Amino acid sequence: MCVAAPKRGWTLADEVPIVAARAGFAAGGAPVVRKRFSHVLKKIFTWWNGATIGALFTIAKTSKFVGEDEFGNRYFEARTNKDSYDKRRYVVYKGYAEASKIPAEWHGWMHYTFDEPPTIAPLLRRAWELDHTPNMTGTIHAWRPQGAISQGGERPAATGDYEAWRPE
Repeated sequence: MCVAAPKRGWTLADEVPIVAARAGFAAGGAPVVRKRFSHVLKKIFTWWNGATIGALFTIAKTSKFVGEDEFGNRYFEARTNKDSYDKRRYVVYKGYAEASKIPAEWHGWMHYTFDEPPTIAPLLRRAWELDHTPNMTGTIHAWRPQGAISQGGERPAATGDYEAWRPE
């Protein structure tokens, strides 16, 4: 005996939807909350994916937006100096929180080398200066010398001018 699948709106239970799924809903009308829920959990419990909800709340409550760099990092400065000697300065990283992702001009502002942020007083660039690149150590883009295991592990032969130390 064959039982017909119950109908749910415009779609049969085990078939492809007749109409396109609505925004925020998966096929069949189930709400898509898994991605949003995991995003909220990341914001609550992890600091290395940008900033926690608590940090974002504190920064929004006590600081003003100053600018954004070419990597998408956002910079803020406290409205008052009641928490420290100078007005506190904050960075909210886009993506993984890595201090080497801050360009030189913003680094100088963050460490009170410059009073004005680069949005007001841009740092003078010399013709010989290279663009900023973050630290690539620990990534697949890291520099590896000849003879490193990841480069095949073959080193040039020793020349024979090395004499090992022997305790006497």
